Amino acid sequence: QIHLVESGGGSVQAGGSLRLSCGVSGYGYGTNCMGWFRQAPGKEREAVAALYSGGGDTYYAASVKGRFTVSQEPDKSTVYLQMSSLKFEDTAMYYCAAASRPPPSASYCGRLDRYDYNFWGQGTQVTVSS
Repeated sequence: QIHLVESGGGSVQAGGSLRLSCGVSGYGYGTNCMGWFRQAPGKEREAVAALYSGGGDTYYAASVKGRFTVSQEPDKSTVYLQMSSLKFEDTAMYYCAAASRPPPSASYCGRLDRYDYNFWGQGTQVTVSS
C-alpha cells in the first residue's frame, strides 16, 4: 500500500510558477512509476508527467513539455512537479499517482494512463488567472 499526499497548489497569475509536492509513504515504492495528472471541471483526467522512481527517467505530455519538470528526492519520499510559464489552461485539480508494481522498463512509465495507476492522492488545486 502506497500513501500519497499532495501539497503546493494555489492561485497564480499567468506566466508564474508553482511547485507541487507529493509525499510518498507506505510499502512498495522506489522502483515504480509515479505520475502527475490533472482534471479540469467537465474534462477527463489527463496525464501531465511521469517518472520512473528507480532511475529518475521522466516523461511529459506535449502540452507541458518545456514548462513542467518532475523530480524526486534522493530517498524517493517526495515527488515534485515544478510548473513554470503557467497558462490559464493549466487550471485544474492536480493529482499524484503511483503504480503498484515495478515496470518492465523505465520507458514503460511514459506510456501509462490513469487506469494503470493504483494509488492516488487527494489532489491539490491550481488556479491560473489570465
